[in-house]
Amino acid sequence: MATRYDDQAIETARQYYNSEDADNFYAIIWGGEDIHIGLYNDDEEPIADASRRTVERMSSLSRQLGPDSYVLDMGAGYGGSARYLAHKYGCKVAALNLSERENERDRQMNKEQGVDHLIEVVDAAFEDVPYDDGVFDLVWSQDSFLHSPDRERVLREASRVLRSGGEFIFTDPMQADDCPEGVIQPILDRIHLETMGTPNFYRQTLRDLGFEEITFEDHTHQLPRHYGRVRRELDRREGDLQGHVSAEYIERMKNGLDHWVNGGNKGYLTWGIFYFRKG
Repeated sequence: MATRYDDQAIETARQYYNSEDADNFYAIIWGGEDIHIGLYNDDEEPIADASRRTVERMSSLSRQLGPDSYVLDMGAGYGGSARYLAHKYGCKVAALNLSERENERDRQMNKEQGVDHLIEVVDAAFEDVPYDDGVFDLVWSQDSFLHSPDRERVLREASRVLRSGGEFIFTDPMQADDCPEGVIQPILDRIHLETMGTPNFYRQTLRDLGFEEITFEDHTHQLPRHYGRVRRELDRREGDLQGHVSAEYIERMKNGLDHWVNGGNKGYLTWGIFYFRKG
């Protein structure tokens, strides 16, 4: 199936993550393995350690992981989660991601860590997953669905490629179900979208697709904690970014991080780990 980038929002996300500024920022500040919200033990814990703890916690929920399991990571970024799963469980992983620049880093790290035989890095958008029906045991995603202009379509694709009885484990920064209208507009402007998902949206849509909700671990307090931690790391290491990331990008990033922190602290946003099973 050919990859389609015919939607402007999808193309905007692809161009952003393909940009030299974004690639260098995430690689330097996050450490080049993960680009997602961490589970922090304290406010000053290294971002990479907290990010890896999220991966560990998500994988601990699964009952499918093992050498015979096949996993799809939708929006895999630099592939840190896929490498963790391959190393720990010996499973095969399809790391689907729309940024060719990130994917090249991903492939190189897979080779360096000796797991390239277990991980297939796929240049594609998760609105059009280039796999047959029912081939995966587990569909996984971390903080990626918010970038889609059609999240219902993404969930339909996740359901399509997941076998009956398979697991769907994901996180996503969400608008709280009771969020007042208009208050998160600065965040929406930052990610170039009109809406964010909500817990009720994911629950209802996946119920309609035949999924059973096993659990939702609410870690909402970690969202502003994480973005605040990234903001402080950016301030601390801003000099390291000179020559790699433009001053304009850094200023926009600071403003964007502040909006995420403010929205989280005011209760407008929520975040946690969803675990569903397909009927």
